[in-house]
Amino acid sequence: MKFDPDAIRKSAAQDFEKTWNMGRELIPAPAINDSYPRLRLNYGKTHPIFETAQRLREAYLRMGFEETMNPLIVEDREVYRQFGSEALAVLDRCFYLAGLPRPDIGLSDERIAKIADIIGRNLSDDEVKTVKEVLHSYKKGEIEGDDLIPVLAGRLDTVDSRVAVMIDEVFPEFRELIPEPTKKTLRSHMTSGWFITLSALKELREPPVSLFSIDRCFRREQSEDASRLMTYHSASCVMMGEDVTVDYGKAVSEALLSQFGFEEFRFQPDEKRSKYYVPDTQIEVYAYHPALRDSGTKYADGWIEIATFGMYSPIALAAYEIPYPVMNLGLGVERLAMILYGAGDVRTLSYPQFDKLTMTDHELARAVSLRQSPETGRGLAIVRAIVRVCEEHGSDPSPCEYLAWEGELFGHQIRVIVVEPEENTKLCGPAALNEVMIHDGSLLGVPRTGKWDHVFEDGVPAGFRFIDAFAAEAARGIEDAVRCGRGCEIRVKGVKVPSEINIEIKPHANRWITSGNKKIDIRGPVFTMVRAEIV
Repeated sequence: MKFDPDAIRKSAAQDFEKTWNMGRELIPAPAINDSYPRLRLNYGKTHPIFETAQRLREAYLRMGFEETMNPLIVEDREVYRQFGSEALAVLDRCFYLAGLPRPDIGLSDERIAKIADIIGRNLSDDEVKTVKEVLHSYKKGEIEGDDLIPVLAGRLDTVDSRVAVMIDEVFPEFRELIPEPTKKTLRSHMTSGWFITLSALKELREPPVSLFSIDRCFRREQSEDASRLMTYHSASCVMMGEDVTVDYGKAVSEALLSQFGFEEFRFQPDEKRSKYYVPDTQIEVYAYHPALRDSGTKYADGWIEIATFGMYSPIALAAYEIPYPVMNLGLGVERLAMILYGAGDVRTLSYPQFDKLTMTDHELARAVSLRQSPETGRGLAIVRAIVRVCEEHGSDPSPCEYLAWEGELFGHQIRVIVVEPEENTKLCGPAALNEVMIHDGSLLGVPRTGKWDHVFEDGVPAGFRFIDAFAAEAARGIEDAVRCGRGCEIRVKGVKVPSEINIEIKPHANRWITSGNKKIDIRGPVFTMVRAEIV
């Protein structure tokens, strides 16, 4: 609400205390659905895998390494050059790429007639010739697949949608295409790309060269499980130079991993003895991390195998005309992230569809709101007026009624009255002032009595009471009725479920409460009625 500073200064000069108290009227209270804890400032959240990759990037850069990109698509002949007799075992883990062939399509008189029916007119001889030329150019690769429909549409002066129907109904060859394999593979590990990169750089850079790359690799596993995915991120580095030895791997391991909290290291020969490494230089890196200690996993002694390094074989290097020793070290980003984030399943860490829903009491409170609330400022004033009357007179014996608000709404003069016509009861039921609380995953509506002290001490308030929720619903109902030129009566009786008192629980929060065997206990005798009259 905008206010007049000049008027406030003059008023304060005459009566400071009165003007100071007026501040409550000048600064409006927020609508319940826009109040804390539903009102919040959102912020982004990083993905643990990419956050770990970023930290690895920064760690490598601090160590003086230069970042590069290695080929992701590798011809299988490169794998034979690099791995020699092991190539078939490596290729067994690779995904081969395939592509759809370009069909050789004829254009018979029958097909020409079908095309004419689809585009809504007969084709001229020149247009028939044009269709043949476009299909022939597509066959030769001069027109790409995603350009075929717009090119034909442009040449035939018709819309893309009709050409799409034409391709589907007139040329079944497209539907019958079967992918044909190529000799190209998706990189199964970063080594496949390092040889190609280093072969090019040997003529462009003066050794020593220190490079790193953090990127995806693809491995055709039999299945994915808690520790393996078919696509993963490799954080790999190489050092190429005349004086590079296997000890560089030990030094890099310690310098890199110590930046992530690893404190001790031990190195032992890898039993796999890959042929692209020099014999006895393929080393597994075991590191101690305090976070693993007593973690309840198989790494409860604090030690874990976290990386592997080795010296590339001169035989493999010679296949690429590389005359310098090369040390290569690699580690899986997902494996490191699982340690840093205390994750037991790489699928849960990587993909949201595997994540299990968890909610704190604060998060639950944000997911509990009102189903209906007024749309106008005067509607909000009606809410506050109803609540004020119920707070002041809720215990008054009935029958009774109290004027809560009167004024103009949508061009009508109205009176809003809180009323209880029945005898021998009270204006409001005993649960009217119950507060909505979240406590240990349960949603409760409870009064401020000693029995519930622990809920108010340890729980999180949703920010409204039963009477606040009812008043908001009543004000919205009054708005809707008066907008149509009529009065209304709105009543709440005994509440058994949240919807009966205008409370909405977001579906994901409802699932969390019920799946965790927690309670939704929003019930009690509210028994309040509001009447709106047009005068």
